[in-house]
Amino acid sequence: MTQNSLGLKSPQESLSDLGAIESLRVPGKEEFRELREQPSDPQAEQELINSIEQVYFSADSFDVVKYELEKLPSVLNLQELEAYRDKLKQQQAAVSKKVADLILEKQPAYVKELERVTSLQTGLQLAAVICTNGRRHLNIAKEGFTQASLGLLANQRKRQLLIGLLKSLRTIKTLQRTDVRLSEMLEEEDYPGAIQLCLECQKAASTFKHYSCISELNSKLQDTLEQIEEQLDVALSKICKNFDINHYTKVQQAYRLLGKTQTAMDQLHMHFTQAIHNTVFQVVLGYVELCAGNTDTKFQKLQYKDLCTHVTPDSYIPCLADLCKALWEVMLSYYRTMEWHEKHDNEDTASASEGSNMIGTEETNFDRGYIKKKLEHGLTRIWQDVQLKVKTYLLGTDLSIFKYDDFIFVLDIISRLMQVGEEFCGSKSEVLQESIRKQSVNYFKNYHRTRLDELRMFLENETWELCPVKSNFSILQLHEFKFMEQSRSPSVSPMTLFEQYCSGGNPFEIQANHKDEETEDVLASNGYESDEQEKSAYQEYDSDSDVPEELKRDYVDEQTGDVPVKSVSRETLKSRKKSDYSLNKVNAPILTNTTLNVIRLVGKYMQMMNILKPIAFDVIHFMSQLFDYYLYAIYTFFGRNDSLESTGLGLSSSRLRTTLNRIQESLIDLEVSADPTATLTAAEERKEKVPSPHLSQLVVLTSGDTLYGLAERVVATESLVFLAEQFEFLQPHLDAVMPAVKKPFLQQFYSQTVSTASELRKPIYWIVAGKALDYEQMLLLMANVKWDVKEIMSQHNIYVDALLKEFEQFNRRLNEVSKRVRIPLPVSNILWEHCIRLANRTIVEGYANVKKCSNEGRALMQLDFQQPIPDKEFVETYIKAYYLTENDMERWIKEHREYSTKQLTNLVNVCLGSHINKKARQKLLAAIDDIDRPKR
Repeated sequence: MTQNSLGLKSPQESLSDLGAIESLRVPGKEEFRELREQPSDPQAEQELINSIEQVYFSADSFDVVKYELEKLPSVLNLQELEAYRDKLKQQQAAVSKKVADLILEKQPAYVKELERVTSLQTGLQLAAVICTNGRRHLNIAKEGFTQASLGLLANQRKRQLLIGLLKSLRTIKTLQRTDVRLSEMLEEEDYPGAIQLCLECQKAASTFKHYSCISELNSKLQDTLEQIEEQLDVALSKICKNFDINHYTKVQQAYRLLGKTQTAMDQLHMHFTQAIHNTVFQVVLGYVELCAGNTDTKFQKLQYKDLCTHVTPDSYIPCLADLCKALWEVMLSYYRTMEWHEKHDNEDTASASEGSNMIGTEETNFDRGYIKKKLEHGLTRIWQDVQLKVKTYLLGTDLSIFKYDDFIFVLDIISRLMQVGEEFCGSKSEVLQESIRKQSVNYFKNYHRTRLDELRMFLENETWELCPVKSNFSILQLHEFKFMEQSRSPSVSPMTLFEQYCSGGNPFEIQANHKDEETEDVLASNGYESDEQEKSAYQEYDSDSDVPEELKRDYVDEQTGDVPVKSVSRETLKSRKKSDYSLNKVNAPILTNTTLNVIRLVGKYMQMMNILKPIAFDVIHFMSQLFDYYLYAIYTFFGRNDSLESTGLGLSSSRLRTTLNRIQESLIDLEVSADPTATLTAAEERKEKVPSPHLSQLVVLTSGDTLYGLAERVVATESLVFLAEQFEFLQPHLDAVMPAVKKPFLQQFYSQTVSTASELRKPIYWIVAGKALDYEQMLLLMANVKWDVKEIMSQHNIYVDALLKEFEQFNRRLNEVSKRVRIPLPVSNILWEHCIRLANRTIVEGYANVKKCSNEGRALMQLDFQQPIPDKEFVETYIKAYYLTENDMERWIKEHREYSTKQLTNLVNVCLGSHINKKARQKLLAAIDDIDRPKR
């Protein structure tokens, strides 16, 4: 490349260019120096330069002389020409000076550029030498090789090109056959391999895109990749119902190859939501179509809510169980999906810590965090969907149509489902709890009302005979309390349901017999040697005419179909015909069929409460009503006697009276017929009450031969005490499930009701003690005694012997009764205490009837009364009061209000004339009257 081609000029050429403007007469160095040394005015010089016409600055071809000559006027003026010439000279001098200044200013740059040009010229000369040598060597090589050698090299190059072409063709052929292999891999569910192969083929296709056949193949591979994604989405949806770890691992690896792990997680949650809907719909649809008995497709077009209303009562529970089983499979799959991600997240974290790709690690951590949050959020969302589907199913049928056991089974399924939900996401299942609570409370109210009416029927037909149970009888032996034994047995390894059934099984599997079919071994042995003897005894009893029809059949509730108690009325009645029952063993519990029925009901109530704890308060409230009604019935049958309250002995404590009044006001319907003018509120209140029970006509309490029904009284009263003991036994369990805000009710029930059961013994057995002894005969014998004797007697009076004989006779009759019914020691003590108290009061009453009594007579009274018995002070204090002075007696009367007005008045009258005058007598009688006035 020459300097001319580069647009450069040599210094010589540059100087020749200056010669072209020699006509401009560029000043020499001396002239430059002179010009620079001349004084100058830069502003004036610049004005001169500016005054030069523009044409002088045009192209190099401009002819100055010609231009100036053409400008001359036709008539010349010497002075004007000289003046114009001087102006041009001044302009030339200004330009020359300006040029000189610029040349001097650019001189160093000019010198430096000239040096660079010289150096470039030297380099070009060296390049020329190299090129000359290269051409010389090429000529030598051309002369050294033949035409054949060059042909060989050309063929070798062509061979290499053909080998590359063959390799490319083979690759293209392989790419053309890829779709067959991809189909095989998709059938084998090898999604990661298929995607990996497809991506490699796309990469290879991009390499050979210059071939026309490859462009079509590339489009086909893209379609195949989209098809793989569709099948991958279908494979992902299968995870929702049956999680397979190998299958899910392949799916996740495939999505990771596609770089769509977040998209996969979004799709997975959509599939779970859809799986819940499809699952419940298909389960319910299957049962509806099965029960419909035809292939009508109208059900498939119904909404799920409407479809649930077509489930028949017979298929309701199996359908609910299958519904929960199917939903369990969905939730278990989600649970195992989370487990898979937790496990692989830990593995990925460990492997990432060993690597050095920080960018890839950050992306992986971001995806992992997104997936974790998505899965955690999905727990609550899926459980909410499950609750809503089950709630819709529950609302589709009125649960009040089911029998109690079926209803309990429904509650058990729902309770298990709520347990699953709590373990699944920690939720308290508010949606299900509210729904099932409302239905349970309504169902339980109706059920409880029926049970109360049933209890009244049993009480009114109860003959108060012993139910023969074994001496080691426990309520935990009854079917209804089996759940308590299960809850008491500690589990060896407490596991969640998901851990327990993760590898297989289902918590909602219906057992072949979900009801406990074990026999209850609670009845005492009857002593028969063979079944034939027992059968004949049954036949003998069936012929009895005094057995009421109500007890010859099992009472079946029309609403629920329940048999409320496993009737043992025949066995009870047989106790009248045979004496070989082991009924009077020391520890044998005393209870009746009705007691056993109440206990069974309590067990059923507790089952419901144990299954559905949110209704615990309602259940315990209804349980308390069972006990209240039983207690009130025992009191009404055997303890109500207005004459007892007039004795002033405090047989009924204020707590017992308060309890009975509360029961009567809140639970007992005392109205015989409904008042048509009653308000709606009053009518509703009456629906919550039960009529007062009436004692069966078969129970005779007026015969002295049976000690006025002592056996029946013992059985009734002690069965109540036994029932109270069972409630005491159950208190810890009830307290554990009772809500904290409602626990005061439970405490009040136990302290004010259950604990008063034993207090009924006093008023009930007082009636027996008051009629069993002939106290009137004793008063007559005491009236015949002369008490104004003058000498102290050494022998007691005859009425004492008569009283002892009455006690002996009462003891024999107690022994006779004890052959039928075991009389517990507390009962025996109370009976004897009542008899002695009544005897003491009879003695005092006899002493109060005395008109005249000497000091010796008072000594005789003390002689008659020398036995260390209960209430001894009651008699002795009355006797010793005879010796008190006026002031002491007045104080004594005010302090001893346990004596009747008659007894106190007689005491004052007897003392008149001995050591109390008439004035003192009036004063003491006035004090007695003051004491008696508030009682009126």
